[in-house]
Amino acid sequence: MTDKFKPNVPRDDHAVSGARPLRIKIGSQRESLSTDPPEPSPDTTIAAQAAEQTANQAAEGRNAPAESAEHKSSAVDSPTTVVPAPTASVQLRTSAEEAARLEAEVEAALGGMSIDELLAVDTGIRVGADLDLDGRYRATVIKVHRDSVFVALPGHHQGVASARHLPAPPDVQSVVEVVVNRFNADEGLYEVSLPGAAADVGDWSDVHEGMVVEAVVTGHNAGGLECEVSGIRAFIPVSQVAVYRVQHLEEFVGQRWACVVAEANPARRNLVLSRRAVLEREREEAKTHLLAALEVGQVRDGIVRNVRDFGAFVDLGGVDGLIPVGKLSWDRVQHPSDVLQEGQRIKVRVDRVDAATGKISLSYRDVLTNPWQGAVAKFPVNAIVEGVVSKLMDFGAFVRLEAGIEGLVHISELAHHRVGRVDSVVKEGQPVTVKILAVDPDAQRISLSMKAVQAARSADAEDAQSAELDEALEATRRRQASQTLRGGTSRRGGGDQFGLKW
Repeated sequence: MTDKFKPNVPRDDHAVSGARPLRIKIGSQRESLSTDPPEPSPDTTIAAQAAEQTANQAAEGRNAPAESAEHKSSAVDSPTTVVPAPTASVQLRTSAEEAARLEAEVEAALGGMSIDELLAVDTGIRVGADLDLDGRYRATVIKVHRDSVFVALPGHHQGVASARHLPAPPDVQSVVEVVVNRFNADEGLYEVSLPGAAADVGDWSDVHEGMVVEAVVTGHNAGGLECEVSGIRAFIPVSQVAVYRVQHLEEFVGQRWACVVAEANPARRNLVLSRRAVLEREREEAKTHLLAALEVGQVRDGIVRNVRDFGAFVDLGGVDGLIPVGKLSWDRVQHPSDVLQEGQRIKVRVDRVDAATGKISLSYRDVLTNPWQGAVAKFPVNAIVEGVVSKLMDFGAFVRLEAGIEGLVHISELAHHRVGRVDSVVKEGQPVTVKILAVDPDAQRISLSMKAVQAARSADAEDAQSAELDEALEATRRRQASQTLRGGTSRRGGGDQFGLKW
């Protein structure tokens, strides 16, 4: 066995003097492998001979018959010198095949690197360069010790977070999302925190732009809110207080917020914060989850955030959707403010979701009672009803029959004569009487006619006039029939006055 495969056995105090410690030579330190036994050193030969003699004496003692007392005493009194057996010097006898196998295992464990190369690797520098600062990663909790939570990060890295930044103590092996704040080269760990969690600030040296801190609102002025961050005075401009416009700043005094450092100038003692950045970040996260959960046809609760001429924006809980003006009511709407007001809580139905652009189309009228469901029963065909002209078009006039139900009087149904302009016959807001020609509740259409009413009225007038004439003739006939007839032979005819005979 060559020297490079002799184990480095710890030296014993009772070992034979002169025994040399052995070590393993690996990689570049290895010499050419030889199967020839090495030349024993003098010290090694003496130790081996003493050990062999002691072993032979012990074997003879076990196999020899019992000796007489005289023989024992003579043996003790003999001047023969006995060499003491060594107690710790041991040599491993390894075959060439086992030596080659051991060398192969060591080579595989080192991966082609020498011991010097392996010890020269600076793991702290290599680990610190792998993860991005301010990057978000999914980490596994591996240990919770007092106020520190140790997590396993991607790439065999480890990090530590403050338990005070967590809403509840996490369970070991649970997965959390963390943000890398910085790398601690002394400890070889990343300092991480939860997204949006406030960092501890000791003095100005701990403050830098982009970090999240906890601020307490202490006052307000015309420009914004006065705050305090761990004894450091700070300021939040009014435009950075909320996502939407804020009118009453005094209502925020005394509140505690997580804010992003927008500007940090220790020389000027200027610390500017932004709560809006935190809210927008939270809204983006909520928007991602909400867009994945939204489906067409769902009914959601929302708050009216902004009313514009073309519709109203509704906050669904982190993401805004638009209600077009045509989806605000079943009735005709002049302006969205006639139906909804800012801050009003309503229910809306999801009409369309565009995951690519993040646009959501909503409907408010579809959560209300649809008046067209009973339109056939309320407005049967050939019925004559009253209405109000709601809108004039080139092709006719729309007539409002009731809230949410309008019908169209085509220009050809306005009058019996040819009509060139609709406004020459009717005006907006004018009460009119129309006749129901057709009803289509699925298409939400009703066809109306004004000239049919006029024809009916003419027919009714003619019928009334004819009835009056017939009644007059009948009265005349009855009156004539009741009069007494003159003539006959029962009375004088008056001819005797003229000398005639009667």
